[in-house]
Amino acid sequence: MSASEPTSSAPAGNWLANQPYLLLSVTAMCWAGNAIVGRLAAGHIAPVTLSFLRWTFAFLIILPFAWKHLARDWPAIRGRLGIMIVLSITGIGAFNTLQYWALEHTQALNTLLLQSAAPLVVAIWSLLLLGVRLTLAQAFGVLLSLCGVLVILLHGDLTTLSKIDFNKGDLIFIVALVIFALYSVLSLKRPNIHALSFVAFTFGAGAACLIPLFIWELFARPPMEFNTANLLTLVYVVVFPSTLAYLCFNRGVQLIGANRAAPFFHVVPVFGTVMSIVFLGEHPQAFQLIGFALVLTGVFVASRKQQSA
Repeated sequence: MSASEPTSSAPAGNWLANQPYLLLSVTAMCWAGNAIVGRLAAGHIAPVTLSFLRWTFAFLIILPFAWKHLARDWPAIRGRLGIMIVLSITGIGAFNTLQYWALEHTQALNTLLLQSAAPLVVAIWSLLLLGVRLTLAQAFGVLLSLCGVLVILLHGDLTTLSKIDFNKGDLIFIVALVIFALYSVLSLKRPNIHALSFVAFTFGAGAACLIPLFIWELFARPPMEFNTANLLTLVYVVVFPSTLAYLCFNRGVQLIGANRAAPFFHVVPVFGTVMSIVFLGEHPQAFQLIGFALVLTGVFVASRKQQSA
């Protein structure tokens, strides 16, 4: 199925469902907040517990709205059950659990730097699985936005690279990135079903695959305390980086493809920096403005549709 084909999840009159750049920007904003919240939750909520509760509650929230679509789309889901299970395990169960585990062992700066490699990993998976190569414009845009991210994260000082200490958490996060990039590419092979059917199935199946690890963690790690901070953490991760972000991300990839959507990973650290300015009272610096300009220019160049000859 090509991205240009009409789908049941995006009727012609639904303006928002056909705005991939807006949808992917919302995704990046939600995931930037998830990185911050996930780091704050480290040591308070064990990673499998956080991931399992996140997807279980997201599934319960979306199910009443998705039920009629699931019933109608079930034959299509059953016909592509293998790919749907793989998508549930990679994009829902494995990626987020590894991300939260990584945040227990590494600095936020490290994860932001590593996340900037995501478009390259997506391009490699696209080439291996779909035979899709980056265009010259896409490659240039990815490189340009990567430079912008580095300018922001390194405060315009390349010597900062020598002060970064990569550790166990970074290796875990690299594995998480490779898995999510695989999910991004394979999502193009999903059956032609309603968006709510897709997220409901993958949320539910992704949570279900975590049950054995969740039971193990209950005995291996201290249980989560039911205090205000932890409950607010759960509310955030269930609503924004889960339900809202995945609906937006899946639709964005469906509209413009994985390679053109991948540069939006670079917008995540940009939003993270903006959040630190807004919520932590930090003042914007010249290097941040330069970095923002490079990132946005690179994303525009890499994600825009190429004109046919």
